[in-house]
Amino acid sequence: MNRHALRLTVMSLIGLMLTGVLLIASPLHAEGLDQLVNEALSSNPDLAAARARWQQFTYQAPQVGSLQDPELSFTFSSYPNDTLASDETPMTGNELRLAQKFPFPGKLAGRADLSREQARWFEAVYRDQHYQIARKVKDAWYRLNFNQQAVKVTERNLALVDDIIRLTEVRYETGSGLQQDVLKSQVKRSQFMERLMSLRQQQAVIQSELNRLTNQPANATFELPGDLDLVKTDKSLEDFKRAAAEQRPMNDAYQSLIRRYGYQGQLADLDDYPDVTLFASWRYRDNNLPDGGTDFISAGVSINLPIYRDKRRAAKAEAREAVHMAERQAQEFRNSVVESIQNAYARMEETRQQADLYRMGIIPQTSQSFQSALSSYQVGKLEFISLLDALMSTYQAEMDYYRISADYMRSLAWLEAESTLPLIGPPLQIDRKNTDTIN
Repeated sequence: MNRHALRLTVMSLIGLMLTGVLLIASPLHAEGLDQLVNEALSSNPDLAAARARWQQFTYQAPQVGSLQDPELSFTFSSYPNDTLASDETPMTGNELRLAQKFPFPGKLAGRADLSREQARWFEAVYRDQHYQIARKVKDAWYRLNFNQQAVKVTERNLALVDDIIRLTEVRYETGSGLQQDVLKSQVKRSQFMERLMSLRQQQAVIQSELNRLTNQPANATFELPGDLDLVKTDKSLEDFKRAAAEQRPMNDAYQSLIRRYGYQGQLADLDDYPDVTLFASWRYRDNNLPDGGTDFISAGVSINLPIYRDKRRAAKAEAREAVHMAERQAQEFRNSVVESIQNAYARMEETRQQADLYRMGIIPQTSQSFQSALSSYQVGKLEFISLLDALMSTYQAEMDYYRISADYMRSLAWLEAESTLPLIGPPLQIDRKNTDTIN
């Protein structure tokens, strides 16, 4: 291959590289991502466990809000220990007794309310987890997208280095180049090969992560993402904060937690009042007794005596502190959401501006700089080390662009999960089955 042909090959690769970057602003949203999110929401084991936990607690209220089963007892009473005869003494008889305990009014309802609030907590956690699972899938998808683009960029630059190696060999053979230029270009090729192997290994790791999130076998494969669609949003920072405050399921969860501890305090107050047990019994005796064995009936009532006040005062204090704790946890959660939204929004703004800068400015400039360096090197007006520097600047600029683009979309995924506003793809379909069970 002569010098002119090499130059044409290199220029063609540079043109393909630049064209691939400039066209990235116009592809459609990847349907594969929407499919992966739906698969995760329907198959993710953690989400399925959260749903089962919510359903489990929906069945507790009917249990704790119901009366205890009545007690039926049968007693052989006052039999002589020497003969065990039933017709020797008038005290001897058999007694059938039925008893039912009735908690003080309000206790059963309070226990049921407490249990329902606990179920509502797990329901809200389950609904909120939809957004977190979707964010994890999208985050992994965009990291995989960067990885795929990085592989393509590295492979293109590896081809450029191969052409440069041939160019240095031609110059060395004709006496216009140095052997160390050939060696340096070969070292650079080895470095690109090492990066390429590392990127492919990272790609396998991210694919495994997506398989775990979607409950697929670890070795399952799927179609890799194409070029990114840099989704734009007209939502302001205040829009995201307002949506998070009004729609985030975990806010409902913490309100349920506060109410739950409030019911716990009410139950602690009701424990100052006794429970009542009503009973009735029938005592029947042997007919051969001197009095004819007349049967007896009895009825009565018993109550527990709530005289140990220390434990009840401790239970009330525990409930009060639990309410304060839940209120502080709710406030801390709201603060953390606002902080996360602010950080993600700032990152989104920064990466959006950086992506435009790289696409419209830095990448074309570094590509032109490399072309100029290549032309200068061919006519002996530039040292080889400067040509390599120009090549690496072009390579790094394109790698940075794809990384920044992926970071921009990952920021949107974070904003989506924190605020529940749909930004990437359609709104999430959240299962609310069994809601009526706990009302």
